[in-house]
Amino acid sequence: MASVSDAARLSLKNILFPTDFSLASNTALPFARALAQAYGSTLLFAHILPPAPHRRVVPDQLAAQDGRVWQEARYKLSEFANDPGISDIPSKTLLDRGDLADVIPEIIREQEVDLVVLGTHGRRGVSKLVLGSGAEKIYRSASCPVMTVGPKAHCGEWKLGRILCPVDVQQDPEPSLQYALALAEENQAEFIVLQAVPMVPWQHRASVEVQMRERLERLIPARVRDWCRPHFLMRWEHPAEAVLLAAAEWEPDLIVMGVRQARAARLSVHLPWPVASEVVSRAPCPVLTVRV
Repeated sequence: MASVSDAARLSLKNILFPTDFSLASNTALPFARALAQAYGSTLLFAHILPPAPHRRVVPDQLAAQDGRVWQEARYKLSEFANDPGISDIPSKTLLDRGDLADVIPEIIREQEVDLVVLGTHGRRGVSKLVLGSGAEKIYRSASCPVMTVGPKAHCGEWKLGRILCPVDVQQDPEPSLQYALALAEENQAEFIVLQAVPMVPWQHRASVEVQMRERLERLIPARVRDWCRPHFLMRWEHPAEAVLLAAAEWEPDLIVMGVRQARAARLSVHLPWPVASEVVSRAPCPVLTVRV
């Protein structure tokens, strides 16, 4: 398997920050601010109102109610964007209505968004099946990378000192690996490549590890070793658990992983416990997903 091609320097001119004004959004804001400061980005704060419900209401009453909801949302969005902590960063507010899976891709296209940063409540299990996941709708429909900040991620003085990149050599690891390498080089970050190989009997693990390590090493361009010494990890758990255990051991500042666009995007957000969703909900750091 050939190594990934060299990535050009990342351009994060516009960072989209969808918000529902919740604690989860507040938690994610410092991460967006750190990236905007590092890359000279403009922050685009967006709030998406849900589609108007179909009710038997007098048209005049419906218009008045809709107007109040819109004005309240506009006020909250302006207040959120005027946070003193981001006063030195260029920003813009966007208010729209519709389904996230429709509106967010449209905003990304119209505003030429390079990265989406958002917070998530990290719902799992039954609550996720019933309520769905706004974050998952976004990162599975967005055409650009998405950095999701889960409930267990803590900012502090956040900087990219160590990046964990789970890959699957059986699929195409280049998009996520290339993006992770660009971030690592620009921030002179330690770089860790992880391959999960579940269901391997213990007596075969030594030989499988040698083979997989060789394949992983061939993925990394030779010039990468000029600025860092990549680490190559194999774990024998299923992918989500392998990523989370590696994150607990290595304490990365960011996890970069590929995510596939489901054939039925609207239904996929209700499928139980996909890998990316499980990692986002439990990771101790932000998770950046790249469409593959």
